[in-house]
Amino acid sequence: MNLETSYLGLKLRAPLIIGASPFCDDAHVARQLDDAGAGAVIMRSLFEEKVDAEQRALTHFVELGSDSHSEAMTYFPYFAGYQLAIDQYLRQIEDLKRTLSIPVIASLNGCRPGGWTSCAAGCESAGAGAIELNLYQLASDPGLDSRDVEAAMLETVALVVRSVRIPVAVKLSPFHTAPVQFALALERAGAAGVVLFNRFYQPDFNIEELEVEPKLVLSSSSELLLRLRWLSIISPRLKGSLSATGGVHTTPDVIKALLAGAHTVQLVSVLLKNGPRFLGSLLDGLRQWMDEHGYRNLAEFRGAMNLSRCPDPSALERANYQRILQSWRV
Repeated sequence: MNLETSYLGLKLRAPLIIGASPFCDDAHVARQLDDAGAGAVIMRSLFEEKVDAEQRALTHFVELGSDSHSEAMTYFPYFAGYQLAIDQYLRQIEDLKRTLSIPVIASLNGCRPGGWTSCAAGCESAGAGAIELNLYQLASDPGLDSRDVEAAMLETVALVVRSVRIPVAVKLSPFHTAPVQFALALERAGAAGVVLFNRFYQPDFNIEELEVEPKLVLSSSSELLLRLRWLSIISPRLKGSLSATGGVHTTPDVIKALLAGAHTVQLVSVLLKNGPRFLGSLLDGLRQWMDEHGYRNLAEFRGAMNLSRCPDPSALERANYQRILQSWRV
C-alpha cells in the first residue's frame, strides 16, 4: 500500500504530518514521531513580535555607551547576551535535521511586512525544507479596511517568498470573506500551498478577579467539518498543495480530509492526548480502509469528494443548510 504524497514539492512517505507545536522542541520526541511514520514535522512558530522585540533590544545594547570612553567595556553585554530567539530556533532546525529522516518545516507567525520576514532565509540555511507562514491577525481597528488587511498579508507573503528558494505555505484563518479568491491571490503572490485553518485560541473571563485569562482547549472532530467544506471548494481551483489542520482525531477524519482534496493532514491535539505512537494506529487504519476499497495509492481517491463536478457550490451549500435546519423537530 503506497501512502506517499507530494506536499509543497516535497516527497513525503505519508500524508500525516505534525503541525506546529511543542513536539519539535525535543529532538527525542520528534524522533518518536519519525519512527511512528510521520511524513514531516512542523516546528513551533517563531513570532513576528518576538523577533522584532529582540532585534530592537540588540540595537539598544550595541549602541549603549557608544559615546563613552573606549575602555568602558562593561557598557557592552557579554556575547551570550546577543543570542536571540532566532538563533536558538535555527540551532533547533539543525539539530532536528541531524536527528530525523523526514523533512523539517519551519513556522513563522506574523501578519505585517517587516524585518522579521528575513528570518525565513535563516531557516532555509539551517536546513528547513519549507516554510509555513501563519497569517494570524485579529483586526480590531474599526478604521482598518478588509482590503488593507489582505493587502498587507499578500505583501508579507511576497516578501517571504522572495527571500528564500524553498517553498512557502500559508496558514489561513477561516474568517476571510472570500476564502477561494484569497487562496488564489496567495498562489499568485508565490505561495506553494495553503493550510486550512488556523485555530483561534479564545480568551476567557475570570468573573471573580475581573481579568482576561488565556485558555487552551484542544480540538475535537467536530471542528473538521469547516475544513472539509473549504477543502472541497478550494481544491479543484488551486494548483498548489493543500493541508488540513484542526479536528483530525480518527482514521475516518484523515480519510475525509483526503477525500476533500488535502495533500497532507496535520496532527497536534490527538497526539497531545494519546502520545506519538497513536500516529501509527491512524496510518494502519488508513491502509486498512484503502485495502477494503481497492485503492493502491492516495492519488486514486484524493479529492474524490470535492466540488469539481458541482457547477454552483454556493447553491449546494444553501440547499444543505435548508435541509439541516428543516430536519429539526420539536
